[in-house]
Amino acid sequence: MAAATRSCRPWGSLLGLIWLVSAAAASWDLTSLRCNFGSFCECDFRPDLQGLECDLAQHLAGQHLARSLVVKALKAFLQDPAPTKPLVLSLHGWTGTGKSYVSSLLAQYLFRDGLRSPHVHHFSPVIHFPHPSHMERYKKDLKSWVQGNLTVCSRSLFLFDEMDKLAPGLIEVLRPFLGSSWVVYGTNYRKAIFIFISNTGGEQINQVVLEAWRSRREREEIGLQELGPVISQAVLDNPHHGFWRSGIMEEHLLDVVVPFLPLQRHHVRHCVLNELAQLGLEPRDEVVQAVLDSTTFFPEDEQLFSSNGCKTVASRIAFFL
Repeated sequence: MAAATRSCRPWGSLLGLIWLVSAAAASWDLTSLRCNFGSFCECDFRPDLQGLECDLAQHLAGQHLARSLVVKALKAFLQDPAPTKPLVLSLHGWTGTGKSYVSSLLAQYLFRDGLRSPHVHHFSPVIHFPHPSHMERYKKDLKSWVQGNLTVCSRSLFLFDEMDKLAPGLIEVLRPFLGSSWVVYGTNYRKAIFIFISNTGGEQINQVVLEAWRSRREREEIGLQELGPVISQAVLDNPHHGFWRSGIMEEHLLDVVVPFLPLQRHHVRHCVLNELAQLGLEPRDEVVQAVLDSTTFFPEDEQLFSSNGCKTVASRIAFFL
């Protein structure tokens, strides 16, 4: 008998969602991503904030702070009929804590065609900018590509993954698009959304959460005021991060720095139960326990946080079914 689960919007399992993001990134290049100026591309921006909040509440494990920050920033941005700058979010945290998952949900609930929308653009350094020797060409192409897409649809979403692997300097070409000027290169860009994702700051976030746990503080008491500064410093200290020595940081063009906290055992359990429900399966204690037993936790003494969050939950469930 299939497990009953409330759905905010029907789709497949988390594993399928991750595959869709990867497949979309792998199939795109700088020339194919841009709608031609002579052709018509419908802007399929159809925000469903209620559905987004529902899904985040049900499926995003252990991220009270990220959920609150993202929803609050998005609501304020979309309620403004004439924003003076695009919405710029920077997501930081340990692997498997939900950064890519949240960015995928944003695409699903902001655009009619979700990740398949021609106005949702996902960049990966390894796929799109693999050769450091081609950096000047990448800069020119990226600037032209963003400008072209915003000319066609001002309500576009740009996702930049693995910022900690992006060559410093490349992302600087976006600086004019992220500020508060009204028009850049003849393009209205103020209604766009830019999301930057990286693991940088993850160790610092983990340390703050660990110290809170040792002090018997509730996880929900941890706020942006204590995490924001350590994340920003981690970015500034990382010469491999795309924002290193960046005017984007110096000019404070990031609207919200969003921390993702490390996941504990009960959060991983939540992910397992969610994935079983998405697969239409009844909860099975032996499967849940097998996934937890196969997960590595750290630090060595406390065994508190999952070393890869919920990143491998879907594949581990497939192995233990």
